[in-house]
Amino acid sequence: MDQQYAAHCVPDTCFYERPDRHAAPLFAAARRPVPAGWRAARHGDWLALAPRGGPPLPAQGWKIHVSATTAGAEATLGDVWEYCVPRGIPFKFVAAPRLWRLRNAKYAPRDGSGKLVTLYPADEAACHAVLDGLHAVVGGRPGPYVLSDLRWEEGPLYVRYGAFAGRWCADERGRPVPAVADGRGRLVPDRRDPAFRVPEWVTLPAFLAPQLAARNAVTLDRLPYRVTAVLHYSNGGGVYRATDTRDGRTVVLKEARPYAGLTADGADAVARLEREMTALEKAAGLGVAPAVHDWRVVGGHRFLVLEHIEGATLNSRFARRHPLLGPDPDPAGVAAYTRWALRVHGAVERAVTALHGRDLCFNDLHPSNIMLSPDGESVTLVDFEAAAPASLSGRQIAAHPGFLAPPDRTGTDIDRYALAVLRLTLFLPLSPLFALDRGMARPLAEAVADRFPEVPRGFLGEAVAEITRTGPVRRPAPPPGGLTARWSADMPAPDDWPGGRDAMARAVLASATPEREDRLFPGDIAQFTPGGGLGLAHGAAGVLYALAEAGAPRYEEGERWLLERARRLPSGTPLGLYDGVAGVAFALERLGHRQQALDLAGTLLYADWRRLPPDLHGGLAGVGLVLDHLAEVAGEPRLHDRAVEAARLAAGRLRSAGGPRPPAGLLHGATGPALLFLRLYERDGNPGLLELAGDALRRDVARCVPMTGGALGVDEGWRTVPYLGTGSVGVGAVLDDYLAHVPSRAAEFAGVREGIVRAARSRFTTQPGLFQGRAGFLWHLHRTTAPGVPDGEPDRQLAELSLLRLGYGGGVAFPGQQLLRLSMDLATGTAGCLLALASVLSGRPAALPFLPPRGNPHDAAPLPAEL
Repeated sequence: MDQQYAAHCVPDTCFYERPDRHAAPLFAAARRPVPAGWRAARHGDWLALAPRGGPPLPAQGWKIHVSATTAGAEATLGDVWEYCVPRGIPFKFVAAPRLWRLRNAKYAPRDGSGKLVTLYPADEAACHAVLDGLHAVVGGRPGPYVLSDLRWEEGPLYVRYGAFAGRWCADERGRPVPAVADGRGRLVPDRRDPAFRVPEWVTLPAFLAPQLAARNAVTLDRLPYRVTAVLHYSNGGGVYRATDTRDGRTVVLKEARPYAGLTADGADAVARLEREMTALEKAAGLGVAPAVHDWRVVGGHRFLVLEHIEGATLNSRFARRHPLLGPDPDPAGVAAYTRWALRVHGAVERAVTALHGRDLCFNDLHPSNIMLSPDGESVTLVDFEAAAPASLSGRQIAAHPGFLAPPDRTGTDIDRYALAVLRLTLFLPLSPLFALDRGMARPLAEAVADRFPEVPRGFLGEAVAEITRTGPVRRPAPPPGGLTARWSADMPAPDDWPGGRDAMARAVLASATPEREDRLFPGDIAQFTPGGGLGLAHGAAGVLYALAEAGAPRYEEGERWLLERARRLPSGTPLGLYDGVAGVAFALERLGHRQQALDLAGTLLYADWRRLPPDLHGGLAGVGLVLDHLAEVAGEPRLHDRAVEAARLAAGRLRSAGGPRPPAGLLHGATGPALLFLRLYERDGNPGLLELAGDALRRDVARCVPMTGGALGVDEGWRTVPYLGTGSVGVGAVLDDYLAHVPSRAAEFAGVREGIVRAARSRFTTQPGLFQGRAGFLWHLHRTTAPGVPDGEPDRQLAELSLLRLGYGGGVAFPGQQLLRLSMDLATGTAGCLLALASVLSGRPAALPFLPPRGNPHDAAPLPAEL
């Protein structure tokens, strides 16, 4: 679970939302009148103030952060205001208590934790003076340690070198991130890792040297434990495997940072670790929890020393042995897995019941908190931070979103709810859908019954009844006859393609918010980065493009919204195809607004586009494709010349790319430039471009490694992925187009193409989306010219995709990344699913940008009635 999505899950909404849109009430400082001669601006969580008419600040330098506790934030903000305003020091601060709590929550990003105020001194001398002066006012007050910074004296002031101005570049995964200029003037990511680092081109000021020495003096060397591995990090601290230097045994160290890692009840990491120690001592002797060995304090951080449990988490065991991860599951393997999963659930249930017998509720049961012994049978529960006596246990305060109990569950009913969710998750790990609608339990249970026929119907029926029940009833009876009919509340049941298209279009249009400035359609949290609400991947351009490609009626108000904002692009909008200006230009041309598209191309060329990385998502490959397309449709040879230049630059950057594991795949790897080389070859006939395309594809093919059942995926170092956007399927799509020009090379890639087809045929994937989910598989399997696609495969893919559908606005919608909220965007949500379906089912197949239909031999499949 990517924890940054949790902060965007505003209660009582179907969509990811900016946390600052629900920030009231504000801090008193945010309600104060703007001082005379100053200007104020709100940017997300922050309210920034700066004097008018003063000397301009540098674009980067040494900046100061101020930390505070939840209780002390209001007073500290007032004191910082009174210090900065008379002295003309620009500053910004978190505007509301709720936003401040979110920044310090347990799973908030660690690089932003503790940063209540940021001050921007004019130079190093001013930085030193401000540190001394402000320390005299607030020095010694408690607050979370700012991990990315160097602490000044005893705090709460911290300092680091970084960006002042809002400049952006792409990181190694192609995501827009704040930037600083390096020693040669190139924009590089402004690293905000949770550890203090001085950029290699910067010299640490002498006045900070004693602070660095003090920081380096605080180590774990005073503990009789030697850390051998990091097991987990959260904003509250780390979990480490260690060796006890006195006897050589392996232990686990759990770290707690004071004032950080807050939960809904206001408890910080230290309070929760103390709670965990108490709970573990109460569970001692049951054989279902690790034993407590020691408690230590280092540098203010607390360390609980625990017994090391041999084995692996249930979550990781599931990923290794689940029988549906390949394309053709063996019935005997499915049956064996079923027996194992039922035994594991029984062991977990017995462990939870044993805790209840000690008047202890676990309160955070999910697969990552369940350890299985090496034989895969014995169970130990770990992470008792939320555990509490049953007699004192109220509503759940922290949990995995897919296992978060409804508000009416308290005490041991919280654990019973989690045990019910686990019954389904062991077979289909789609529990985050319950954060959207617990009614999804019924169709998921039916899907389990269909795929795992040996699972007892009563076992599933009891799970559905427990998950969906309301009211105070403790043990409801299962529904008569086991499971009921497939859930279909508010869901249309079209039996033809136009009806299916219209159902999805209704949901998309019902979600539109033309009154908002930042976004028109709700989508992934990436739309809240600069320009993200406009772009092709996550913004209005992508949704409007998909509607047009699918043949849906035009949404003229939405087009006007996009046109208006394209004329005044938000500051920091990237230039690329899927993240910025080039993609908006491409969509506008597709919608018939050619002159406006050409105007945007001019804006793009005026910017520093030549510095971009070579990739398709936000780099030269995407920019080159758009410029070449506009050159062709508008008869503008100069745009074609710039596209050729983009190809030349991309080829050079691919040759010079280093590192042990550069990005691979369609969006961020060498496959994107290969697509540019191919399309330019089709225009110019230059055989050198075809050779470049082949070389680029071989780079990404070399990154494809075996997965389950003969499939191939891209090795990302920490996982292997098959997806269209970031995995092997995207490589296979461009490989098909390459081999259409050089069929003599088909034998070289025959095994790779077969493995990629098998990857796309996987019986299970968690996400429905186009770039990282089932819709991308459907699109590729219908389009590919590779052998190995069985008859009826599109039908099966459509049925798998329909399992993840939900009703919205009288139509059909799909959840986005992490499944916690619906998404309407092209990359992760409903628009991408619509485009994939239109490519398969429409009489005029839809095209993914620069990847049109190939005239493949696979017949279009009818739309399933349930979609």
